[in-house]
Formats: sequence, C-alpha cells, structure tokens
Amino acid sequence: MSLKDKCPIIEFSDLGDERGKLVVIEGGTGIPFDIERVFYIYGSDATVVRGEHANRESEFVLINVAGTSKVRITDGDEEIIVELNKPMMGVYIPKMIWKDMYDFSEDSVLLVLASTHYDGKEYIRDYAEYLEIMRKNNE
Repeated sequence: MSLKDKCPIIEFSDLGDERGKLVVIEGGTGIPFDIERVFYIYGSDATVVRGEHANRESEFVLINVAGTSKVRITDGDEEIIVELNKPMMGVYIPKMIWKDMYDFSEDSVLLVLASTHYDGKEYIRDYAEYLEIMRKNNE
C-alpha cells in the first residue's frame, strides 16, 4: 500500500449557506477514529518546524482551519508532502508515520484531532530510531 493510500486527504463537506461556511467533523464518521484529544498550533512562522516525531499508538487528522502549512509525511521508505490550504481539507496520519509540519503562513491555525490522550512515552522523537524500528517491522 502506498503512503498516499495510508495517509489519504479527507475532504469535509461544506454545509454552509448564505450566512457563512460550516464544516462538521465527527469521529468515527468523517474520520477513521473516535476523537480523544484536540489541539491546535498557531503563532508559528515559515521558519518553524513542528512535529518531528512518529506515534506508536495515536492516529491524527491535521486541518489548517486558517492560513496554510505543509506536512512532510514518511514511513521511512516513501515520502509525500501535503499542503493544507483549505479549512475543509485534512490529512489522515495513522500510527507509526513520521510527520513534520512547516512553512506556516502568518495566519496559520493548524487543528489536530487525535485518537488518544497525550502520552509522551508513545512518541518516537529520534528519526534514526524511527528508521530502525520501521526496518525491523518490515523484515
């Protein structure tokens, strides 16, 4: 399965009308997990890199609800870059996928939906360690 298949772009429906835009996201329906945690990143600029980790247990959906950013996603073999530039578009990131978020516009607000509560022990923050784990998993 390709990385693009593992990490699909999700297009959310715009349910707005003449009063304005409305996007609804429901865990287990619009995204492939129940939402346990929500956080957002803002105030970063184009020189900042966030993320730089993989998660053993958590799945994520990243959505730029304002402005734009890019996400570099890799499984150690294949790499894709997704530009998040529409508030009704997200990218799904499953367990054990490395992610870097960067190139934030000045007005960027990156919303992150997570499948688990925060647990720092499930994070892999060293890329060389991540590559070694993935190599062993693929043997």
